[in-house]
Amino acid sequence: MGPDQVTELARHLLTEAMLLSAPLLLAAAIVSIGLSVLQTLTSIQEQSITTIPRLATVAVMSIVGMPWLLRQLVGYTISLFQDFHRYLG
Repeated sequence: MGPDQVTELARHLLTEAMLLSAPLLLAAAIVSIGLSVLQTLTSIQEQSITTIPRLATVAVMSIVGMPWLLRQLVGYTISLFQDFHRYLG
């Protein structure tokens, strides 16, 4: 396996990782921004007020998005195994 193949494989892996993590990160960021604005407007500066909803949002998004996440992972794994012969020789 040459350096070009390693680079291509790493690029595909990082692209897939970004695609899978983007919905969770975006949901957490939107909730954080909303709660920060709410905290600023009400002058409440309690850390647990932002932590618990963020964790709940990520948990709910993980459960709701699990079928899509698994389809993406299975598709990537199948394509990786189908092209496995290219990386051996």
